[in-house]
Order: sequence, then structure tokens, then C-alpha cells
Amino acid sequence: MKLFATIPLLIFAIHSSPALSQEKEVAYKSETLQIEQISPNTFVHISYLNTNDFGKVACNGMIVINEGEALVFDTPANDEASLELINWIENDQKAKVNGVVATHFHWDCLGGLNEFYAKGISSYASDKTIELARTAGYPTPENGFKKKLILKAGSLKVTNQFLGEGHTKDNFVSYVPSDKVLFGGCMIKEIAAGNGNLEDANIAAWSATVSKVKSTFPEISIVIPGHGQIGGTELLDYTVEMFKVKP
Repeated sequence: MKLFATIPLLIFAIHSSPALSQEKEVAYKSETLQIEQISPNTFVHISYLNTNDFGKVACNGMIVINEGEALVFDTPANDEASLELINWIENDQKAKVNGVVATHFHWDCLGGLNEFYAKGISSYASDKTIELARTAGYPTPENGFKKKLILKAGSLKVTNQFLGEGHTKDNFVSYVPSDKVLFGGCMIKEIAAGNGNLEDANIAAWSATVSKVKSTFPEISIVIPGHGQIGGTELLDYTVEMFKVKP
């Protein structure tokens, strides 16, 4: 099974980034899933994947909730945590899940997809992600897009956009303009992270892709990486420098 980043397992402490306008609030916590609210309409979900190479790895995803509707970005890492997440949204938040988005084809993005299908929830990904997931024999998203897709939770729009290769050839980002929150997924590294899994990476393109993300969404305030602690645009800068091609 492919994995993803060398990260600390405990990411519950408050990040000190000045970009964060408020402290993270733990909204739900169990042995398999934690949910933290980071802005008025945006939450981070944290689940855990057992791997041969990296041990037990904490994996981040995003939830956007507005006016009784929700969108989930990357499933939790397994079916159990995915069902917990859906139940929390429906029962605790009294919201309907409009859709789930897989931001690239690795297991930490779509490992719990079957639980969403069992609930009749629509799934979305890039055409390239769908193709790669199918080839890998992983759960496969249903609805594809080429470069850009706008989805809504209530009246809030979320932009999903492919801006180039990096961690994988299909990785794309999801941006919540109302809250100025970017879910960068595994293309974006937390501060002090190592290279992580490079098996499917385009290292030569990675830095330029992240620079394009920053210029495409210039009002970003909060950045959610695929693993580890959230922060501000310093996570983008850190990732750019990490993979910058040296002369």
C-alpha cells in the first residue's frame, strides 16, 4: 500500500502560525477519528492508516458545512472512520453530505469511499484520478472533471482545481474562498516534514505547481496539508523550497 509522508502522529496541539485567526476546536474525538473546526464553515478530519513503511500515519481531510449541507474532501483512511464521519455530519451537525472529493488516487484519499457509496453520496475526482484509482484496483470516484470543478455546500462554493503535477501526476487542491482555506492534500507539506512517499511523484514539476497554487489563490489564510499540522502560506513556501530544482 502506498504512503505518503513522514509525519508526527499527534497533531492536536494548536499551531502557532499567525495566519490562523482562531484556535482549533476539537468537535469530535475517538480512537479512529478526530474532527477539528478551523474556521466558521471548515473542519479538518484526522484518521489513521497503518502502513508497512511509516507505521501508523495520521491523515488529514477537509469538511465544509453550510446551511445544512456538507462536502467532504478526501475520505478517512478506512471504512470505520468514514462511517463515523458521515454519522457525525448527519446526526451531530444535522447536515446532508452533498458529495465526497478525492484529491488524488492514493489510499489515504479514497480508502473509505465504499461507506459513502453505501449512503448514496456522490463522489468527485479528476478524470486522471479516476483512471489511476481504477488501474490500482482502489475504490473509484464516479464523477470526473478535467481541470476545474466548482461544488457547493449551502451557498458556499468550493473550487477544485488541477494546477500541475507534484506528489502525484493527478493531485489537485480544493479552496474555500469564504473562509480562505486551502486543502492542499499530500502535495503540501507541513513545516519540518520530510519528502515522504515519492513513488508516484514528479519532483521536477512539484515546486512550480505549488507556486502556481499560491498565485492562483492569493487570499489564502489557512492551509491544510495531507499530513501533519495546518498553518498559513508558509507551508506553501516550505514545499516550494523543498522541491526546488537545484542548479
